[in-house]
Amino acid sequence: MGTQIVNKEELKQLYDRDFYLWVMENLELLKNKEFDLVDWENLLEEIEDMGRRYLDSAVSFIAIILEHLYKYEHFRENENMGNSWINSIDNARVELEWLFKEMPSLKRKAQQEIDLAWYKAVKKLVKWFRKPENYHLAKKYFDKLPTEQDFPKKCPYTFEQILEYEPWIENNT
Repeated sequence: MGTQIVNKEELKQLYDRDFYLWVMENLELLKNKEFDLVDWENLLEEIEDMGRRYLDSAVSFIAIILEHLYKYEHFRENENMGNSWINSIDNARVELEWLFKEMPSLKRKAQQEIDLAWYKAVKKLVKWFRKPENYHLAKKYFDKLPTEQDFPKKCPYTFEQILEYEPWIENNT
């Protein structure tokens, strides 16, 4: 194919104009070992972002698990309530399992981000109670619409519980 870029400045401008072409041009330069023409600044940033995306995904899946585990254990009104939460937990765990299988080092890093995941889960819990169909639950459990201060500051679950805890089974055995 052959690169059509003459200098680094053209390549840097291409980054904002046509990202796909920027990727292809840098790839070609790397294959041809024309390292002096590579847009290193943007390339390094993109590589860092690639890794961050996977960590962000893991944290989001953990937040889903935390939110729904907490709902299941604290806000179920009856035996029929919570089946969708169980499905959500199971689906998020499958996704996490795949991420950790494909990228084993991600598991250790994700474990360090439990507090961030809990923060996100609490934000979602607060929003959940603000939905009109859940006002009665807010009244029942908090006597008001809860805020972040009404939930534990520290995540109440261990990393092992996030990955494996199934209170719906443990309560029925």
